[in-house]
Formats: sequence, C-alpha cells, structure tokens
Amino acid sequence: MATFLSVQGYDPGPSQRPLTSGAISGALATIPAVPILIAFGALKVEAQILGLTPLLTLAIGCPVMALAGAIYARVFGRPANNTHGGWLFGMAYGFGLWAMGAVLVLPIVSGGRTPAGPAALGVAMSLLTWGLATGILVPFVHRPLHEGLEKASRHAHLGPSAAAGKNGPIKEQRQPDKH
Repeated sequence: MATFLSVQGYDPGPSQRPLTSGAISGALATIPAVPILIAFGALKVEAQILGLTPLLTLAIGCPVMALAGAIYARVFGRPANNTHGGWLFGMAYGFGLWAMGAVLVLPIVSGGRTPAGPAALGVAMSLLTWGLATGILVPFVHRPLHEGLEKASRHAHLGPSAAAGKNGPIKEQRQPDKH
C-alpha cells in the first residue's frame, strides 16, 4: 500500500506542462481505439446517431479526445504521471468517459438514441482502450516536455526571483523620498 500512495504528491507546476502532455497522449491514444470502433460497427452507429459521416465523426472525435487527455492529466496530476499505476487511472478515466459520454450525454443530444448490441460494446471497449493507452503514454510523453528545475528557476515568474518578489507577481513597494 505504501508504494501505491507514493504516487501522490504535489500538483504539477506550470513548468511541468500536464495539459500538453495529456492532450498529446489523448490524441495518440485514439490510434488503438479507432480500430475497435470500426470492428464493432460502433463508428457507423455513432455517426448515424449524430447525423454525421464516419470520417467527420473521427475528425471531431480526435480533438475531443485530446481535450479529454488534457483534462485527465490535469485532474490526476502526479498519479497520471506514474509509469506503474498510470494505466489503471487511465482505464478508470476511460470508464468514466464511457459512463458520461455514451450513456448520459449521447442520448441527451440525440433525442434518446444510443448504441446497442455490438456497437455499444465497441464504444465501451474503445474508451477503455483509449484510457489504457492514455494512462500508459502520459508519463512517456511528459518527460521530454518537463522542464528541469535549473531551467525553470530562471523564469521571472517561477523560482527564486518570484519568491524574492523580483520580476515576479509580487511587486516591490517603493518608499517615498523623505525630503
């Protein structure tokens, strides 16, 4: 249990770019999810429900899943960035997306229509696969984007300069001249 709890920590700071790494991971995670949608016929069913072509559904879906990845990385923070447990957080998040999107939102926006049968299974499996892939990818995408402490401390709004109030959000108060 202690190793599981060690993934918790401070929230990622602005130099750690959790939104960028999550968005890139979310977009890349659509690659293994789309074949599942196609294999189960879920992509065609979703496109019919939304009144779109399958290609347009994919074109809209990829940026939406990139946004979902950014939200995942921001909400889960350091646990999302763990190479050992990130996959589990990702799958849980994918399940949550399925519950919110396919089960709640899609019927609301479509007048009660929702995938059924193999298509419904395809939607669920694709979102679980997307979550798994996102959870696996975030730590590896995040590493190259993460600024080192040395470099980040040179920013005026971060590090020692900001803490000392120089060139950061805290402005120095000038004392009036005593004449």
